[in-house]
Amino acid sequence: MAKKSVATLQSGSKKLIKAIKMVRKNNSNSYSFVETIINPDHVNEWLSKK
Repeated sequence: MAKKSVATLQSGSKKLIKAIKMVRKNNSNSYSFVETIINPDHVNEWLSKK
């Protein structure tokens, strides 16, 4: 399960995205959130990884 939250961050001429993914922890019913700042072209790849 993934939650996509996007905030556009601009630094100079580069456009970056902050993506947040909800990940289920092993052997429990709880979730944690993983954040990263990446290029907009790679967001779908990063979200599809487990």
